[in-house]
Amino acid sequence: MEADRVLYLSRKDVEEINLTMDDIIEALDRMFREKGAGTVEMPPKPGIHTRPDAFIHAMPAYIPSLEAAGIKWISGYPGNQQKGLPYITGLLVLNDPETGVPIAVMDAMWITAMRTGAATAIAARYLARKESSSVGIIACGVQGRGNLEALGCLFEIQKVKAYDIYPEIAARYAREMGEKLQVDIEPVKNLQEAVKGLDMVVTSGPVLKHPTPPIEPGWLAEGAFASPVDFDAYWQGAAFDEGDKIATDDLAQMAYYRQEGYFQETPEPYADLGEIAAGKKPGRESDQERIFSINLGIALEDMATAIRIYRAAVERGIGTELPL
Repeated sequence: MEADRVLYLSRKDVEEINLTMDDIIEALDRMFREKGAGTVEMPPKPGIHTRPDAFIHAMPAYIPSLEAAGIKWISGYPGNQQKGLPYITGLLVLNDPETGVPIAVMDAMWITAMRTGAATAIAARYLARKESSSVGIIACGVQGRGNLEALGCLFEIQKVKAYDIYPEIAARYAREMGEKLQVDIEPVKNLQEAVKGLDMVVTSGPVLKHPTPPIEPGWLAEGAFASPVDFDAYWQGAAFDEGDKIATDDLAQMAYYRQEGYFQETPEPYADLGEIAAGKKPGRESDQERIFSINLGIALEDMATAIRIYRAAVERGIGTELPL
């Protein structure tokens, strides 16, 4: 592409590329190994906050081996649901790592949803029991869908229990995702049913700075794996205390959030996924361990996904060239 042109990929364009979840998981697994080896660059994401519990974050990252450099400008507004708008919206810009010239601007909603699910699957690959077959999904929105799809790529899922504060959303989720993934999904009206006795649990509600978490100690089964995509919004500090291990996708970012007032009752993580994927820190060491992976969502995941979308778009002639 000419240096004075940039490729614009709308939400429809990004979805048309139809990058598979398996491809995204593969890209992220490679990225996390490189992160553990220290060959990538990513500062903790700064942000602005125009409404309570809302955020607009800048997320830059560089993966030299993929020649992927760029930034995602992403927002999360819990109040949008009442306005008929999505919780997460944003744009992603890719730059030529040799010249710095922007080469693509693309919608970030699909990327955010899919790479977040893929990161949960990567965490589960190293931290869940290999024979895990049951999943609890708490909050049945976009992330509830992407996370279950990703887990289904790596595990033989046989049973799913889905909970949402709006029972009709859980019912629709069970119907639609059950058909899509060909798995038995039971919508439940009691939160405990989506946690107790299950091998893997994903919570994906809105991120809240001052939450009142409902999940109590004693609910997560011995040997289970949990992925709190919504930070500590659903899990009480005492529930986290029961974890034999707590990992995260980035230690520096976790520390940044703690300074900003999040995770006030959450124990320090022992490792990030890069260290685990690179073999520098152990993953699961016994079938009895309760393990959490608090994935914050990192820009490296976005760049590893976006570069594949960009290259597929160029190859297939998808998108609109715009003048810089």
